[in-house]
Amino acid sequence: MKKHLALLLALVMALALVACGGGSSTTTETPSTPAAPSTTTTPAAPSTDTPAAPAASSLKVGVVLVGDENEGYTFAHIDGIRKAAAAVGLSDSDIVWFYNIGETEDCYDKCIECVEQGCNLVITNSYGHQTYCQQAAEENPDVQFIAMTGDTALKSGLSNFHNAFNMTFESRYVSGIVAGMKLKEMMDAGLVTDPYIGYVGAYPYAEVVSGYTGFFLGIKSIVPEAHMDVQYTNSWFDIQAEGKAAEALMARGCCIIGQHADSTGAPKAVQTAKDNGKAVYSVGYNIDMLAAAPTAALTSSTNDWSVFYTEAFQTMLSGGTIPTDWSKGYDAGAVAITPLGPEVAAGTKEAVEAAEAAIKAGTLHVFDTSTFTVGGAPVTSAFTFDSDGDWTNDTNEGIVDGYYHESEYISAPSFSQRIDGITELN
Repeated sequence: MKKHLALLLALVMALALVACGGGSSTTTETPSTPAAPSTTTTPAAPSTDTPAAPAASSLKVGVVLVGDENEGYTFAHIDGIRKAAAAVGLSDSDIVWFYNIGETEDCYDKCIECVEQGCNLVITNSYGHQTYCQQAAEENPDVQFIAMTGDTALKSGLSNFHNAFNMTFESRYVSGIVAGMKLKEMMDAGLVTDPYIGYVGAYPYAEVVSGYTGFFLGIKSIVPEAHMDVQYTNSWFDIQAEGKAAEALMARGCCIIGQHADSTGAPKAVQTAKDNGKAVYSVGYNIDMLAAAPTAALTSSTNDWSVFYTEAFQTMLSGGTIPTDWSKGYDAGAVAITPLGPEVAAGTKEAVEAAEAAIKAGTLHVFDTSTFTVGGAPVTSAFTFDSDGDWTNDTNEGIVDGYYHESEYISAPSFSQRIDGITELN
């Protein structure tokens, strides 16, 4: 899920590339063969107003994926779609699958092939797919299209084109609490004197920045003096590069390594260092990393995409309208952290439960402006786009009631300000 959207706080905001990818999966399941077209399903008839929704039992879904079940991010989407299909009673023949589709014209071709096979809902799961998905939507107004993790649906003005993204920054924050609890324990025991955190990031896009900032703020809520370096790999999935980035960060003195990258490379590197006597731990992404790092993994921030897909399928079947932008988090069970590792600090479970409850209650906001500064100064204003999709400051102020309202105006993460305490190494 590659994204493009940026925020410059303190008087400036401009659109920038945002991206999203997923973690590596240890599953060995072979992707299913794309389902053959159903002989009993036909696309919904075009409408001169809004696209017609399919009648009950007439939903057929086309899925265009950037990876397959052997790659964690895509596996999470496949799993979510399968769960949603089961929840609403769709059969295997109601879903057309295309795997390992790059961010090229091939994506458009596969979207059109889905339409030709009778699909009245087409889903793509990578940000780089969005342009091609939108093109297909423009040409097929009687079919609904969803570009997962995208950011152009509102501005497009198309009633049959949608974006969706989970509020992953919430679970990033909670995973940061897990890391902060362990960091404090190591400091109290004299194992660590410098509260120095490392983070392996894929690209310097707003989604990654939003996520690592949430993670860091979670840590700072436990260890206020913590500081963090981010090492980019410039790839969503590169086991070797992610492992080397983690090794480089540990060589600099980092004692906990977080990640927004798709493989087990970083957790495995941390486990190796720990086995060799270093006091180091890992916080992963997308999947439970305990299989890769049985004693080094503390937890992972993860998504349950079935929440959105179930809502979207039910909406289509009931004749409703899919939101132009959809984003939910802990309140809907769309985000979570994976089971805690065996070496988390005492009291971690209780700290996690308290934070999750506060997020759900609306009393804890990840981007509370009282918890960070930029250039040594508080941030009180951030521009965002108005209801017409223009990037201006004339309608929606991003910071209201003392916190930045991430993913509320559009689903895509937009917090991309580099706050004090975090340094990007490349």
